[in-house]
Amino acid sequence: MKIRQIDCKTALSPSRLPGLDYSLNPYRGCEHNCAYCYVPNVLRISRENWGNFVDVKVNIPLILSKELKRKKPGVVAISTVTDPYQSVEEKYKLTMHCLEQLIRYDFPISIQTKSHLVLRDIDLISQFSDAEVGITVTTPNDDESKILEPCASSISNRLNTVKKLNDCGIKTFIFFGPIYPTIKIDDIQHIVKQFSETGTTKLIVDSLHLKGGVWKNLKSNLSSHPTIFASFQKNLFENKDYYSAIFDEIERQCKNYKLNFEKAF
Repeated sequence: MKIRQIDCKTALSPSRLPGLDYSLNPYRGCEHNCAYCYVPNVLRISRENWGNFVDVKVNIPLILSKELKRKKPGVVAISTVTDPYQSVEEKYKLTMHCLEQLIRYDFPISIQTKSHLVLRDIDLISQFSDAEVGITVTTPNDDESKILEPCASSISNRLNTVKKLNDCGIKTFIFFGPIYPTIKIDDIQHIVKQFSETGTTKLIVDSLHLKGGVWKNLKSNLSSHPTIFASFQKNLFENKDYYSAIFDEIERQCKNYKLNFEKAF
């Protein structure tokens, strides 16, 4: 993994995502190396290089502190194109230092991560008058997760993270996406039950979007897993109603377990 320290010129960028006013990305690049990631397309980075580098914006807390003095208050999404709690955060603590700046002005925050490292900052997040933390889950199966998101926290750690955040009174959501097309309708009831047991009240779902280069990358990662590959190929290309049926069942089970259901974007 190539780690490079860089300086940034701006900290807060306008967000185009609904309900979010700004995006804040302390890092460029991501150690999680998720095979389905769409960010290389957004940042125009070669997919071959993605997952092999992280640029650490060492001056971002200082830049943020200056911007917050003149910015109109709004919801800050942390992060939108890289995980703010990937493992380099343990050393550099940029996300934590950015939170320390944001709490001075009490900007609303929405954090999304796949890492249990967010628990380190529970005391800090609890000080915000409006904060939420979303944990991304793509499959309940750790073996499948390790194939396509090899450096992210285990699924059990992620769900435990949601529970601990809720136990501390922090508002949470689970981002169930991109849902792996290995999941069957019969799996949904148990999955939603697991989610509800964390104490979260909101579930956001998303399908797997085949941006340029994604399918080629998935095929490469799944080449030694023929059963999983067959499910991906069938449900992404042949079974055109796969995600609509999955979403309908998730929505039905969310009603049973009193979870708010949303589709992403």
